[in-house]
Amino acid sequence: MSDYMVRATAANGQVRAFASTTRDLVEQARAGHNMSPVATAALGRLLTAAGMMGSMMKGENDLLTVRIQGDGPIGSLTVTADAKGNVKGYAANPQVMLPPNARGKLDVGGALGTGVLSVIMDIGLKEPYVGQTALVSGEIAEDLTYYYATSEQTPSSVALGVLMNRDNTVRRAGGFIIQLMPGASDDIAERLEEKLRQITSVTALLDEGRTPEDILELLLGDLELSVTDRLETRFFCGCDKARVEKALVSIGRKDLQEMIDDGKPVEAGCHFCGKKYTFTVPELKELLRRAER
Repeated sequence: MSDYMVRATAANGQVRAFASTTRDLVEQARAGHNMSPVATAALGRLLTAAGMMGSMMKGENDLLTVRIQGDGPIGSLTVTADAKGNVKGYAANPQVMLPPNARGKLDVGGALGTGVLSVIMDIGLKEPYVGQTALVSGEIAEDLTYYYATSEQTPSSVALGVLMNRDNTVRRAGGFIIQLMPGASDDIAERLEEKLRQITSVTALLDEGRTPEDILELLLGDLELSVTDRLETRFFCGCDKARVEKALVSIGRKDLQEMIDDGKPVEAGCHFCGKKYTFTVPELKELLRRAER
């Protein structure tokens, strides 16, 4: 498998860890949405994180949504993931362009600005769980680290990265999430912090040819690391023309009639994957009949 994640434990269960490589799925998102480099970096980081976060859920039908709403030029990011490694998502303004930040990197923080990060988990209860925190930097990894500390009281380290080629395709993408479990000792926390300080960039490690297993070995190899699972992760959207038809019917008879009166085919797209569906005038007339029932 090309894109995948690993799940692991260390220090006799005091630490749990996730690491993933996601180049192909982020490139699919970039191409499907015709995204700029900074939008690709922003959405790619969130897709990578959501894939790992989704794998923490237990039910086959559980669904995770992570949404970032900021006052920057990208507007917002919305990503969903399930427990099987499937992710999808979109940026409100996928063509946003910004100069590099002060470190010469893609300015994801500037693209998002200040705002709110929301994590919604639908795990089959009457109401979904919703956690919200303010954006602390807009760099996404730091924001998720803060979310785990404040909303779930789980000390965590989140690292995410997207490295672009000169032709604006995705060269490398991936990340890791390391979490201290309840009752973890101060000694384990200190040893982990020291290891994390030695990691400069997750994409640099991936570009050296390191695998997710290698990255966790670097961080947790001296803490009795045990890889428990390996799971394929991919960009997957279950949209089809029938679902888009339902959306068109829901807009109402007046708007459908105006489309028919224009006398031209109508193109409707899926927000999540960017796929386009074309409806001819006869098809629109059939949708109007369904809307009138």
